[in-house]
Amino acid sequence: MIYVLHGADSFSLHRELDEIKKSLGDSESLSLNTAVFEGRHLMPSQLIEACTAVPFLASHRLVIVEGLLERFEPSASGKRPLISEWQPLIDFLPAKPPSTVLVFIDGKLAKNNAMLRKLAKAASVHEFPVMKGPRLEEWVRSRAAEQGAAISPRAIGLLIETAGEDLWVLANEIDKLALYAKGGRIEEAHVVRAASQAREASIFAMVDAIAEKRLSAAMRLLHQLLNEGTPPTHLLTMMGRQVRLMLQAKELARQRLSLEEKREQLGLSWNFPIDKLFKQSAAHSRQRLIDIYQRILDTDVAIKSGKWPDELALDLLVVEVCS
Repeated sequence: MIYVLHGADSFSLHRELDEIKKSLGDSESLSLNTAVFEGRHLMPSQLIEACTAVPFLASHRLVIVEGLLERFEPSASGKRPLISEWQPLIDFLPAKPPSTVLVFIDGKLAKNNAMLRKLAKAASVHEFPVMKGPRLEEWVRSRAAEQGAAISPRAIGLLIETAGEDLWVLANEIDKLALYAKGGRIEEAHVVRAASQAREASIFAMVDAIAEKRLSAAMRLLHQLLNEGTPPTHLLTMMGRQVRLMLQAKELARQRLSLEEKREQLGLSWNFPIDKLFKQSAAHSRQRLIDIYQRILDTDVAIKSGKWPDELALDLLVVEVCS
């Protein structure tokens, strides 16, 4: 089976990836048969070789490719690879061993993305756009029910207003609120008292401390977020998202666009502190941000491949970047 999972809603995307993993049997056996590739420097021959490998003492092998399709985005800066260079992979896919499950993971992609159009002929494509309006409200209600709690309409509105539309942040806040409400109904007062209104600001501060090699501050902020209940893998995702936004903001700063036009280009909600984003990105060189992003990707691979436990991998990431 071949899957393409893409979109700005990385929370729902990774939930879908988790479901795919569960469908492939025992997690311990699968971890020994999982290969994760960073698509930015991947060659077709490398991917074909990984897909033809035989599973070790298991029925399936899982190959995950992250960020390959974004290289083919029409608006991407710099030289893009020719789709003809990847024709060997396209030709190989129909003959791929059935024991190999291949999953491509990307952010928001254009409909005319050349690689997406090619893969769509052989893959199951799932798009995960950012949830908004009634759909987002229903998701909040459903997430609360999963945690054994109900939530009032006014509490839903206030939670989205204070925490934003990022499902990673919302999920974490809902889980804490369900505990706070002790299985009862989450009311507006609970959100006022318990919701973390400074989460995005804390992540900005942590990323800034890492970029400036302020190890003590970076470690303090990292463990503060962990102690507040932010799961390590979610925190890594938000770190990567934040650095990626800073890189995109640096590119947009050169264009004569209004702040709202820049917000639309970045796909951010109305309450995201976009002016702070541009100030943060201006304080760092493009190469420095790229270096940090690469180390975040390397840490993600180390966690998913089982090389390091989640929390230890984050500690190593911060120490490495700040040293």
